[in-house]
Amino acid sequence: MKSPLLSLPGAVPAEGVDEGVAAHYGDLFREQRALADGAGFVDLSHRGVVAVTGDDRLSWLHLLLTQHVSDLPVGQATEALVLSANGHIEHALYLVDDGTTVWAHVEPGSQEALIAYLESMKFFYRVEVADRTADTAVVHLPAGSIAQAPDSAAVRETPYGRDLFLPREELEAFAAQAGPAAGILAHEALRVEQHRPRLGFETDHRTIPHELGWIGTAVHLQKGCYRGQETVARVQNLGKPPRRLVFLHLDGSEVHLPPNGAEIRLADDGPDGRKIGFVTTSVRHHELGPVALALVKRNVPVDARLLAEETAAAQETVVEP
Repeated sequence: MKSPLLSLPGAVPAEGVDEGVAAHYGDLFREQRALADGAGFVDLSHRGVVAVTGDDRLSWLHLLLTQHVSDLPVGQATEALVLSANGHIEHALYLVDDGTTVWAHVEPGSQEALIAYLESMKFFYRVEVADRTADTAVVHLPAGSIAQAPDSAAVRETPYGRDLFLPREELEAFAAQAGPAAGILAHEALRVEQHRPRLGFETDHRTIPHELGWIGTAVHLQKGCYRGQETVARVQNLGKPPRRLVFLHLDGSEVHLPPNGAEIRLADDGPDGRKIGFVTTSVRHHELGPVALALVKRNVPVDARLLAEETAAAQETVVEP
């Protein structure tokens, strides 16, 4: 959905999966610094919104998701995954229950497939699942923000800030008093700095939660059965994931950032060496310079110097080998 906030001064539309909101409003680093200081907001109104109502909503979701949500307190934020039968990540949900409704925002365009899966699992449970993307906009307020959330919004508060599920008709009025606006690129830069994975960026068709550090934050290890649990338990108890997430400091002298999917090799092997991983998200950070998240093979030494295509990179460990 195309956001009305693209009419704000300086707005440059985002492309790809984030199409529909602003990439930036004319000054990427200023927008990053404002968010880091707890000022402004990010328009995430392109994200999918799913609402689950009914008396059985929490106990039912508990059976389907990787997170323990059967006793989720009202107003407490959490995140959860939907896995395939083989334990691969299919959906990532960012949840809060407001006392009558579980609200979740998901990757743009992914809500239809998620809802189809949820509908197929309703059976006799007293639940209703609805796509609320058309009438509900997600807005992010950074940690430290003193902006007031409207009474009409469901609020999901995390260490990184507050996600508001705002009636879409109120988006422009809220933006007028919550500014300055920051684009999705500023939001992404802070996400990378915080080592937080994103579905479709840090994941591919075979990603399992252990590779990205989603164990604990999105996967609860002491809950009952859910699809894909066997893989989670086997890797947790008997083995190691085949890959691990790393944070990369990129050579700042390069003009271009290595794109998503850029192949990573050991620097000692040169650009013709064996592929050992790939870049998942690369950004320009207002303090750290060019940085990235990447997936590499688990056995890559933690102190190894890397090449992301032609760009030299030093790694920081996110997921232990």
